[in-house]
Amino acid sequence: QVQLVESGGGLVQAGGSLRLSCAASGRTFSSYFMGWFRQAPGKEREFVAAISRSGGRTYYADSVKGRFTISRDNAKNTVTLQMNSLKPEDTAVYYCAADLFVSTSYGVQDEYDYWGQGTQVTVSS
Repeated sequence: QVQLVESGGGLVQAGGSLRLSCAASGRTFSSYFMGWFRQAPGKEREFVAAISRSGGRTYYADSVKGRFTISRDNAKNTVTLQMNSLKPEDTAVYYCAADLFVSTSYGVQDEYDYWGQGTQVTVSS
């Protein structure tokens, strides 16, 4: 089992940057496939980015490709989402997620068993 705590959200102007972090508990962090999802007001939660257990493979939603970068540090039990060139449509609550068995279905939220509490990102125009 793993517990996840996100941090780094806040208010930023369009074009700015934010760095979200997700700290995981437990000794087997490197066994977990990690993902970031977001949920905007009135919308369903959607996939943002994911990273393989070793960090060697990364995946992105088309809407953030080229602007966001996901990375992980297995020694520190953290996964990070660097968000650049932010747009008002990036405004949402961002969630970190983890699962032992996810592979090709990394974009499907139901595949993840563990979730953080979320952190608010607000991008003003």
